[in-house]
Amino acid sequence: MAEPGRPGTTTAPRARADVARRVAGSAAAGCALAGAVAVTVAVVAGPGPGLTGYVSEAGIAGSGHATTYRIGILALAAALLLVGAALPPGVWAAPALLATGAVFTAVSGAVTCSAGCPLPPFERATAADLVHGGTSIAATASVVLAMVTLAVSGPAGPVLRRLAGLAAAVALPLCALVGLAMLVLGRGAVVGVLERLVLAVAVLWGVATATALALARR
Repeated sequence: MAEPGRPGTTTAPRARADVARRVAGSAAAGCALAGAVAVTVAVVAGPGPGLTGYVSEAGIAGSGHATTYRIGILALAAALLLVGAALPPGVWAAPALLATGAVFTAVSGAVTCSAGCPLPPFERATAADLVHGGTSIAATASVVLAMVTLAVSGPAGPVLRRLAGLAAAVALPLCALVGLAMLVLGRGAVVGVLERLVLAVAVLWGVATATALALARR
């Protein structure tokens, strides 16, 4: 057993923890990229209505690319968990928010919507549609809130704070526009494009943050 006060007696566990966080960051970046590619392939190659529909329509029962879509969603959920695990010690709220977002993301992938993914107030929705839509919204909200908390968290460090602040500054108004467009316009090209922009911001932030965590030296 090392003697108290001897150099290296307290740094070894800390070094191991730092290595584990960097490994988690690397795995998170890989999962985020793989998940984004899988979902994109399912959306582009699937029989959906293009930009006038929701991304989730690629995962409806009977779609030839539903399995690819679900694998992508689960990979993105894993990426959120891993980013939360890779965050520096002392960061508060963000790990819990990312874990919450991961759970909601996984549920949204497991509970598929019906054809067209109808949502109120303009469309009649089933119970599965409401569960899928609600968990998808909750997952996005959790991730955006994690960005906000990281942007003001001192222990996160300047790089993570800048990445989170930039992503939150773009994502927050986009989310507001999505909500307004869904209430006023309903399903259509406007909501479809805005939804894809929000998801793209979340994925880009996840990949950038995971990469920064993987390369960090503390």
